[in-house]
Amino acid sequence: MELDVSGAKVFFTIPTDIPVLGDIQISETMLVSWLVMALITGLCIWLTHDLKVEKISKRQAVAEYLVEMANKFVIGNAGEKFRKLIPFVAALFVTSVVSNLISLIGLRSPTADLSTEAAWAVVVFIMITAQKIKTGGLGGYLKGFTTPIAVMTPFNILSELATPVSMACRHFGNILSGVVINGLIYGALALASSALLGLIPGAVGDLLSQIPILDVGIPAVLSVYFDWFSGFMQAFIFCMLTVMYIANAAEE
Repeated sequence: MELDVSGAKVFFTIPTDIPVLGDIQISETMLVSWLVMALITGLCIWLTHDLKVEKISKRQAVAEYLVEMANKFVIGNAGEKFRKLIPFVAALFVTSVVSNLISLIGLRSPTADLSTEAAWAVVVFIMITAQKIKTGGLGGYLKGFTTPIAVMTPFNILSELATPVSMACRHFGNILSGVVINGLIYGALALASSALLGLIPGAVGDLLSQIPILDVGIPAVLSVYFDWFSGFMQAFIFCMLTVMYIANAAEE
């Protein structure tokens, strides 16, 4: 693991490809994703430890509140019959949020890699298709591609395949753009610090010009949007689309 100090922000760079067990390659996205899963698992174990019926702890109160929010989100948007989706949607939301925000500690967000969102979208697409087949049968599902007329079949197939593609690319594009913009901001502020402090004559100016003073504070304010707000919003949108697509599939 290499430590690269860029401005006031510390980045931990994990080798992109690490050969393990012969030809199997483990990417940085996979390593950080495992870290995210470990963090979420540890948090769940901590929140659900020593549950009580009476005189509950603040930790249990937080756990119950989070569960209640997940229940309201799924049931409120899809109905009581989709209660079984609550664990999946809750896990998807938490994984997305933690993956989005992990860049705050210098690690590359797994959601800045299209393969992550693509995998999520494929799982959701399979669930949507399974719900459509369950509702109208295999024959009804295939017949749906020929409506309103048979000549529309190729376009209907493309429309069906566009669902996972749009879900993946929307999430990926917004997260990656935030990562890129933050990187550009840090780079620009570092250059501005060097140019500004370099105007000071003598050795003092030479020394201070090497310190990216403007990188301290200003990026943190911008991070409130690009990391926190955008991270939560993209996770919310992805989960909302998941619930709505599956609920609509049950009505077709």
